[in-house]
Amino acid sequence: MLIVITVLTGVLYPLAVTGIAHVAFSSRANGSMVTSKGRIVGSSLIGQNFTDAKGNPIAKYFQPRPSAAGTNGYDALASGGSNLGPSNPKLLTVVADRVAAYRAFNGLAPNATVPVDAVTASASGLDPDISLANALDQAPRVARARGLTLDRVVALVQAHVRDRTWGFLGENTVNVLLLNLALDGVSR
Repeated sequence: MLIVITVLTGVLYPLAVTGIAHVAFSSRANGSMVTSKGRIVGSSLIGQNFTDAKGNPIAKYFQPRPSAAGTNGYDALASGGSNLGPSNPKLLTVVADRVAAYRAFNGLAPNATVPVDAVTASASGLDPDISLANALDQAPRVARARGLTLDRVVALVQAHVRDRTWGFLGENTVNVLLLNLALDGVSR
């Protein structure tokens, strides 16, 4: 009986589920890989940093939300949040520093409202999406850095908006990798 149950639940069932997933949801079953110019550049399900060799954000790219996964963030092998609670002084200091850095990097006024996803990490640390408000705050910086009109960059942002889950859960989001790849394909 042990051998029969092991074969059924440990071999046949996983093979059947994997086979069905590959037929019904081929892209998702294979990790939702994103390709550009014939090579895999990431997954639409896992965020990534757009930074230079020193870890500084690159102005011509939209930036993802902060990540607590791994040393440099977005390490899929170290998925997880910071585990700092809302009353933890360290979290309050980190968020205040991120707010100041976000405003400075994006050329916002010292009292400008900052979207919460721009200064807090997701629970997994791997979130590939940012809020529409976050993307629109970053659009002027990206437009300047690329020598594009703001209208053109905002139109690209709007073209990459994902509606709320089931029309009422969460908020409209933008996948940072897909948006940045679209920007790389735009000529001046």
